[in-house]
Amino acid sequence: MRIFANISWLIATIIIFTALGLLILLFHFVPEPMAPKISAWFIRLTSFFSVDIEGKEDPKANMILLNHQSDMDIAIMETCTKKDLAWVAKKELFDIPFFGYALKLPRDIPVERESKTSLIKLVKDVKSRLDLGKTITMFPEGTRSTKGKMLPFKAGAKMIADKYKLTVQPVVIMQSSKYYNIKKYYYKPGRLKLIYLDSFVADKRDENWLKDLRQKMQKVYDDELANNPRHR
Repeated sequence: MRIFANISWLIATIIIFTALGLLILLFHFVPEPMAPKISAWFIRLTSFFSVDIEGKEDPKANMILLNHQSDMDIAIMETCTKKDLAWVAKKELFDIPFFGYALKLPRDIPVERESKTSLIKLVKDVKSRLDLGKTITMFPEGTRSTKGKMLPFKAGAKMIADKYKLTVQPVVIMQSSKYYNIKKYYYKPGRLKLIYLDSFVADKRDENWLKDLRQKMQKVYDDELANNPRHR
């Protein structure tokens, strides 16, 4: 059975890269944000995964923070909202030929994690995307966590949210690495779950809100895992 999962992973990966090509092809011919949405739906439909949604999206939220386990997470989020998302991602991804171009076209935002200069640019880039009506979308862990425990959240998310007093909506994606895992070359179709948590307005006077949010999101994840055997 493992060999079939490896073959499925290869097919799913080809689908993802085909979807990026579709995004690039369509971007100048359809209104924003249709190209990323079509690309994401192409991935979702052709790789045969579905998503259950729990909770309600806040139409006023202009920042989304979600946990990160799999390369499928972006397609999951894009197909579960009509919002025009501006993804914040590490700068190295923007330097990759073809892949980076697919990030630059919809005005996603590059950031260098340890660079103070990059953080200043990040603040300016976020403002320009907000002015365009985009929703800032980040994986505050900064990288994938596939062990069921969320990594510490990076301070950049709090800095941006506090600066512009953003309305933040946390989102928990359940067990996406169980279905697509790039390190294990593994994919199987399945039914995933996305959970919208209550939104809140960032308040810089609360120094611990990001740390507390991680604990809240982890508890939601753990409770869902404990109460729904399908995720195990």
